[in-house]
Amino acid sequence: MNVTLLDYGAGNVRSVRNAIRKLGYSVSDVTGPEDIINAQRLIFPGVGSFGLVMNRLSQKGYIAPLQQRILENKPFLGICVALQSLYEGSEESPGVHGLGILKGQVKRFPAGVHAVPQIGWNGIKLQQPSALFNDYNDEKLYFVHSYYAADESRNAQWCLAKTDYGIEFVSAVAKGNVTAFQFHPEKSGKAGLKILENYLAGTEQQIDINTKNGQFSDKRTKIAKRIIACLDVRSNDSGDLVVTKGDQYDVRDKGEVRNLGKPVELAKRYYEEGADEITFLNITGFRDFPMKDQPMLEVLERTSENVFVPLTIGGGIREFTDSEGASYTSLDVASAYFRAGADKVSIGSDAVDTVERFLATKTKTGASSIEQISSVYGAQAVVISVDPRRVYVSSPELTSHHTIKTSFPGPEGQQYCWYQCTVKGGREGRDVDVVQLVQACEELGAGEILLNCIDRDGTNSGFDIELVRMVKDAVAIPVIASSGAGKADHFVEVFEKTPADAALAAGIFHRHEVQIEDVKDLVAGAGIEVR
Repeated sequence: MNVTLLDYGAGNVRSVRNAIRKLGYSVSDVTGPEDIINAQRLIFPGVGSFGLVMNRLSQKGYIAPLQQRILENKPFLGICVALQSLYEGSEESPGVHGLGILKGQVKRFPAGVHAVPQIGWNGIKLQQPSALFNDYNDEKLYFVHSYYAADESRNAQWCLAKTDYGIEFVSAVAKGNVTAFQFHPEKSGKAGLKILENYLAGTEQQIDINTKNGQFSDKRTKIAKRIIACLDVRSNDSGDLVVTKGDQYDVRDKGEVRNLGKPVELAKRYYEEGADEITFLNITGFRDFPMKDQPMLEVLERTSENVFVPLTIGGGIREFTDSEGASYTSLDVASAYFRAGADKVSIGSDAVDTVERFLATKTKTGASSIEQISSVYGAQAVVISVDPRRVYVSSPELTSHHTIKTSFPGPEGQQYCWYQCTVKGGREGRDVDVVQLVQACEELGAGEILLNCIDRDGTNSGFDIELVRMVKDAVAIPVIASSGAGKADHFVEVFEKTPADAALAAGIFHRHEVQIEDVKDLVAGAGIEVR
């Protein structure tokens, strides 16, 4: 059987395509409205903002065929924004009409209860039997969204599953052969692939009453704390791409670049060992020419063939002009990475430059990398990688920056410090503190903070708890704690002492000093939710 993919030219659909092929099916793309009507099985992976999705569908003449296919009850699977497109509209894009199959408006998660966007692994509560969930055993599935479909009585016959995230929302809908998920099965590991396999095998198959399919519990679902494996990738002196790690950003040992493995192979290993996400940070010189950056594009393409959890790529996400005089926007660069298999892009030094301009003018121009990418792909696609370092002061009155009273005094006994943002791998400091940076980035449209700490990097002394608390108090978007992990206990510590949404490590995983499974076991043993 051939599966038809509705790829309307935005975002990462490569992972869906690879998942279908992994399951043994061939894939063809929709090339015109008639393909939507005639497809044996149609998958619509909604990627980007509600307005972008609906406008692209309208431009291509796909709205009427989609409505016809659904009304004719032909096999259809929508993913993420595709579920939201079934409704009449969304608060994300006022005035833009959805497909109108379901009644009501998609709403934004309320502020103050949890970080928004919801990014991570959460559970579902099945509301009706479905062959799609044969052999599903209450595993967590991957969600990434700021907007949700409310549970309304007028859509009751469609409600397949619900999930809790501050409020209860509809996480799957189904009627006959038409199904849509808010979660991403292609990013939900083996559990997600099994659900996708059940769809491809045919929704007419019998429900397996021996599985947990009949558990329609009202017990609230919980989002898990994420454990993320990070791979610093650069070329060595022979021109080969390697995963490396250094002490305070120095990646050389005895004159040679440390080689801790090949990026594609290591990423697959971490996926198999249970990593919730994988982040690639491109730290080599070729990041200066991102559109010619075939090595990292190839890394993403090859990784996404066998790794079915979210992938983030950082390094070189900015506007530039190449050696041939061709100019590219940061959106062009990000789009190339998304098409190669990335789910999120991480912006570092360019974010500091953007915030300096924003603080000086107090004006959003729409031209920054943060604004461009989030307006097209949504806030959840934009991660800000922050590299702060401590600057000690004797009194808060001695600086205009946001300070904390620290439990770790400075070299001259100073009891206060602020966190200076840096660029160029920590080699250059700027007159911007971490609170200014993260708050401005959130206002500009970023959806997540990757919070490094130069003072802790490579020390194995644990995460900077004071820094993580400070940033979590400053923003409402998810925060990933990074830098300093040396043992599994450090993950427990950061989750117990701060509201961090995720924790990331690199060297200790690469060198087999700590196993991801051991981290999760210890975190779970402390009563903290994990996948």
